[in-house]
Amino acid sequence: FFCAVVMPAPAARFVGVLAAVSAVVAFVRASPRAARMDSLVLGDPSIMRQRANGRSTERAPQGDLLWGADASTADRICTRNRHYAEHSGYFRTTTFLDEVASDGETTYYDSVSGKPLFVAPRGRSFDEFVRESKAHGWPSFRDEEVVWDNVRVLEGGETVSLAGTHLGHNLPDGKGNRYCINLCCVAGRPA
Repeated sequence: FFCAVVMPAPAARFVGVLAAVSAVVAFVRASPRAARMDSLVLGDPSIMRQRANGRSTERAPQGDLLWGADASTADRICTRNRHYAEHSGYFRTTTFLDEVASDGETTYYDSVSGKPLFVAPRGRSFDEFVRESKAHGWPSFRDEEVVWDNVRVLEGGETVSLAGTHLGHNLPDGKGNRYCINLCCVAGRPA
């Protein structure tokens, strides 16, 4: 037994559009980005509210950042900005690749608060970490390398510290969440 439903043209178009939207929603839910949202620790936008000093943090970045990272660049990118980044490849103009441990894990500290934000490499080799970072232009961290006690991801992918330091963005790829992070924002010394 087969029953056909005849409906007016506008209603048929609406049903067609509804079916198309449902298909897109199903695709997005099945996409790599959506599948990885459960591994993020989301933050409230108030973390990045502007303080009385004009910054998103209570104070300026440390003056003696690691690897020769520039403190004025850190102040501009990490505490007075929500959208921009140090230039692609900036980390290659510092002593970062010469000084970071290639035979173990390195802890990366907030340039403002000195709290640990990332520990890398984890779950991959140092060469894989460097290769991915060079390919994308910024140090690139994965979920297992994030210190979630001190890091949050805001709507839109902005990655920040609980101190209000803008770190970079989550730009997921086929391997999972990839945190594309400004070196000057994680070149702090431990508090």
